[in-house]
Amino acid sequence: MEYRVEKDIMGKVNVPANKYWGAQTQRSLNNFKIGGRMPLEVIYAFAILKKAAALTNFRLGVLDQERTEMICTVCEEILGKKLNDNFPLVIYQTGSGTQSNMNVNEVIANRGNEIAGKKLLHPNDHVNKSQSSNDTFPTAMHIAAYMLLKTKLFPAMDRMIETLDKLEMDNANVIKTGRTHLQDAVPITLGQEISGWKSMLVHSREMIEVSMKEMKELALGGTAVGTGLNAHKDFGKLSAEKIAELTGIDFISAGNKFHSLSSMDAIVFSHGALKTLAADMMKIANDVRWMASGPRCGLGEIFIPANEPGSSIMPGKVNPTQCEAVTMVSVRVMGNDTVMGISSSQGNFELNVFMPVMISSYIESVNLLGEAIESFNNNCLKGIKPNYEKLEENSKKSLMIVTALNPYIGYEKAAIVAKHAYNENIPLLEAGVELGFFNKDQYDQWVNPKNMV
Repeated sequence: MEYRVEKDIMGKVNVPANKYWGAQTQRSLNNFKIGGRMPLEVIYAFAILKKAAALTNFRLGVLDQERTEMICTVCEEILGKKLNDNFPLVIYQTGSGTQSNMNVNEVIANRGNEIAGKKLLHPNDHVNKSQSSNDTFPTAMHIAAYMLLKTKLFPAMDRMIETLDKLEMDNANVIKTGRTHLQDAVPITLGQEISGWKSMLVHSREMIEVSMKEMKELALGGTAVGTGLNAHKDFGKLSAEKIAELTGIDFISAGNKFHSLSSMDAIVFSHGALKTLAADMMKIANDVRWMASGPRCGLGEIFIPANEPGSSIMPGKVNPTQCEAVTMVSVRVMGNDTVMGISSSQGNFELNVFMPVMISSYIESVNLLGEAIESFNNNCLKGIKPNYEKLEENSKKSLMIVTALNPYIGYEKAAIVAKHAYNENIPLLEAGVELGFFNKDQYDQWVNPKNMV
């Protein structure tokens, strides 16, 4: 591999000749060989804010037109995914994300200088003008998180809600045994059960949307400690307006920059809503695999698609694999929420120093949830069919339809009927007649599962 020599305040360092990053990026690459790369969603968010910052600095008269245009040109290349292999730094680096900020600054400067054919841009003096890693990284976090929710998670959720809505209507009159405490309960329809799943998704979506309001506040303009040192007093407000223009999202400048640098409240609160979604998805997936259990020795009340062989030793076995994938994703998101909470508590004085692991956890959660919901919807939910024979069998033999007798013979006599039917393994009708509590005509009039849902 060929190298070129780059310099920073610590001296010279060899950098791969075919890469645009500089000395600070290379030092980080040499010193931190821990885990995976910083998510590209963060890099793209940086490109948006660097473009907005350059345009704002030009408007304020502190950056000339040629440099502004060159910064914008390279930012567009980054957003066009043309420079992806120039962002090699890992998540587990400095807790402020300084090295990733400098990685972006260096790539923009060096690529811009290549295009210009001269030394036009300096990573600190021009690309990072009016900024600090301490305010750019939390700004990139909010931009990346907000945009990912809008472009990846919400579309997947909306498609699943649409599927559940259709399943609810298709099964509106399919009666099944309700269950509480994993024990038989009074009847419901399969459509009613599915409506509960749909409502979970709708409410989770609403809660995530509520959490996004605080993420619209951007730290940019606070610079190193929140005072805005070395930035024009209007830089934060104007740059937020420019970011809003570039993204189509009504971002605003945070009212208190000391808070936005040292506290990660907004993104932690938002991840809590993601944890709620994960819990709902766990519940739905578990319901589906319980109801599909069998095919002969389980509940077997619904059929789910047989997507692949389920066993390397048991021929013909098919497993609820999509449900299992969803539940594993749910566990990961719940684990990430613990990371988010502990990391947020580590704001020491004027800066939180756990930001890279927070945004990587957040992005992982959104990506996993979006992909799991999409897969579960396409490969499982859309193919759910009721097992009418099993549903009717269970509905008829359930002892809990005895509840319909309460208004006519009272709770205590109804309990005696249920206990007698269970002990003798006979139908409720037969048990009640033997006990002399009612006759067949009365039972048929009083007990009708269709009237109980």
